[in-house]
Amino acid sequence: MDTPRIEDHALLSDQRTSALVTREGVIDWLCVPRFDSPAVFCSLLGEAENGHWSLAIEGGTVVSRRYLPGTMVLETVWRAGTGTATVTEFMPVTGPDDGARPEGGDQADLVRHVECTEGTVAVVQELKVRFEYGAVVPWMRQSPGPEGAPVLTAVAGSEALALHGPRLHPSDHAHVGRHHLTAGQEESWVLTWYPSWQAVPARLDPHTALGATVQAWTSWLGQVDVHDRYEEAVERSLLVLRALTHRLTGGIVAAATTSLPEDFGGERNWDYRYCWLRDAALSLEALLAHDHTEAAVQWRDWLLRAIAGDPEHLQIMYAVDGDRDLPERELEHLSGYEDSLPVRIGNGAVSQFQADVVGEVMIALAMMRERGVAEDSWSWPLQKALVRFTLARVDEPDQGIWEMRGDPAFFTHGRVMTWATFDRAVTAVERYGLPASDEELATWRDTRDRLREEILARGVDGDGAFTQTYGSTEVDASLLQIPHTGFLPADDPRMLATVERIEQDLLTAEGFLLRYRTRGQDGLEGDEHPFLVCCFWLVEQYVASGRRRDAEAMLERTLGCASDLQLMAEEYDPAAGRMAGNFPQAFSHLGLIRAVDALSGAFVTCDDSSRPV
Repeated sequence: MDTPRIEDHALLSDQRTSALVTREGVIDWLCVPRFDSPAVFCSLLGEAENGHWSLAIEGGTVVSRRYLPGTMVLETVWRAGTGTATVTEFMPVTGPDDGARPEGGDQADLVRHVECTEGTVAVVQELKVRFEYGAVVPWMRQSPGPEGAPVLTAVAGSEALALHGPRLHPSDHAHVGRHHLTAGQEESWVLTWYPSWQAVPARLDPHTALGATVQAWTSWLGQVDVHDRYEEAVERSLLVLRALTHRLTGGIVAAATTSLPEDFGGERNWDYRYCWLRDAALSLEALLAHDHTEAAVQWRDWLLRAIAGDPEHLQIMYAVDGDRDLPERELEHLSGYEDSLPVRIGNGAVSQFQADVVGEVMIALAMMRERGVAEDSWSWPLQKALVRFTLARVDEPDQGIWEMRGDPAFFTHGRVMTWATFDRAVTAVERYGLPASDEELATWRDTRDRLREEILARGVDGDGAFTQTYGSTEVDASLLQIPHTGFLPADDPRMLATVERIEQDLLTAEGFLLRYRTRGQDGLEGDEHPFLVCCFWLVEQYVASGRRRDAEAMLERTLGCASDLQLMAEEYDPAAGRMAGNFPQAFSHLGLIRAVDALSGAFVTCDDSSRPV
């Protein structure tokens, strides 16, 4: 089985977990029941033997694929010499009262529905279940299900899968099937995860589940008010952010995958199936800008739970349920995507100190206040605890926004975000009347003002440009976020000088933006490709500094990197014309939304224009 390109995948999601399916109908990545659960199909990061579920039309080719409008329901049209068929695939987003499933429980479902629309077709399948990231071969058997029809079950330890639908047959440690359909006929297969100690779940009704799922997605999306030219891209990006949000806990994962390489064949492979406070906070701002206030409140509640009891030992990331223990380890039985090793699960950066994180969170929570979301009994005390955390480490070097694995340093972007922490705390008291003692307020003001003086003295090079770290001559695309904090306006001479240096040092020949120059501070071997969110940040900077034509050109160029389904990974290799890094990436999609909003004038930064420059 050839390795498909990253961008050839579609994302399916039930807002608790997700699957990837290739253009040719191979599900090569599925973690159940949560985003960060072990995969049961893992051939994406290994070989066919590591688990997959292929479904195709025999002798056919894919002539089109799309998401149903406003949803994450995938529709693929196949054409063979004898006929045509439409394959509809989705992970049901259902509730207790929609009638799709007759009983409750912890199940997660994946539906594959095939309808022959012309002539005759043969549906061919191969199912190879491998639990624990492709390492464990389950015990499989055919047995009567709750309705009496045969059900194929796979059991290994605490986990089980049940496949409802026309029978598949064992063949060489897999199960295969070949089913004929004529025009007007249809069949469905429903794969259900459930705890192995429970009874085999009843078959989900595919048609009822489809209706409920389409309704759930479209009603959440609502009306997107942006420039018509970019409406489809913004809609899809909002849906991706929703698809990466755990609907029960409110946690927003950074991506659906682990270990898709930033450097093909290299070691820059990380697990992104966790909730980074920074990524989630920036996603929150994009959602708020499009009136998804309920998502903001849900994430705030998730944050409260995640750091409750120990807010002064804040982590940069958590599991979707708020778990703090995310040890990094390598899966040596997997060969890696295009031989990119190691394959990692967990993330060692969880123990890093990244000074910008609290600032990102405070800016997002301040934006919630500006949008009229009232503080509850926990939320302001939480923010005060975050300020205390920052105050205790205010003079400590860190690893920076990009999780550098080299020596800690004073990253200028992180220092500005630290300034933003105290600035938003002061504004919350002075503008919104939130309680703080005179001593607290004076300390916050003094620290904010001291940081401002320090940044302008130590974070600016001799040519007037901000630098990546104090004492360095390097630049970093994260510096483009300085105006977003309100620290300086985008047309300040120091920002203009910074942009000029970024264009000189980090723009590739093809016109895309690297996040920084490698082989230095990050402490890793190899290189990486242009970072898509950084390209979108440059669009925002161009708009805010009056370079609209350059902004439009950069936006069009970056949007051109998206897949045919408008999905984006973390990076893009312009030389090879392909995506790199984990997929789809929340950071890239929230950057897209903000860039389009900047061009259309819809995005308003959480800013205090009265601050002195």
